[in-house]
Amino acid sequence: MNLSDLSPAAGSTHRRKRIGRGVGSGHGKTSTHGHKGDKARGTVRPGFEGGQTPLHRRLPKQRGIGTGLTARGFNNGQFKTHYNIVNLGDLDARFEEGTTVDPETVKAAGLVRSNGLPLKVLATGTLSKKLTIKAHKFSGNAQASIEAAGGTSEVI
Repeated sequence: MNLSDLSPAAGSTHRRKRIGRGVGSGHGKTSTHGHKGDKARGTVRPGFEGGQTPLHRRLPKQRGIGTGLTARGFNNGQFKTHYNIVNLGDLDARFEEGTTVDPETVKAAGLVRSNGLPLKVLATGTLSKKLTIKAHKFSGNAQASIEAAGGTSEVI
């Protein structure tokens, strides 16, 4: 067997449809595009959804420029504060009783990424040890759980 002997399987290849080559070809005149309309003329305009109200008209309008609003709808991401999140259950598992926990010790323990964001403590899990926790923000339940375990929570 040689490379020159290779050929596609029978019936797997087709001749190219040559359109616009006269009426005798069967694909002349309108070149398989039919008569008139957007489909005959090439393309529809961007955003056209076949007569359905397009997305850019279904969404709310812009209500201000330079006020943290995007072109459509509302997005307060410009002013939102993002936090590194840590749960009480994780603190309970990683730190010994009487330890002072602050953003640096939490980063060193590998509980959060070191991306410079403020630290927020949430109440997921249980805290059974007396810890002094210093963070930028606490959830209400987390603060209550820390105090119930005999620890203190300090807002930085």
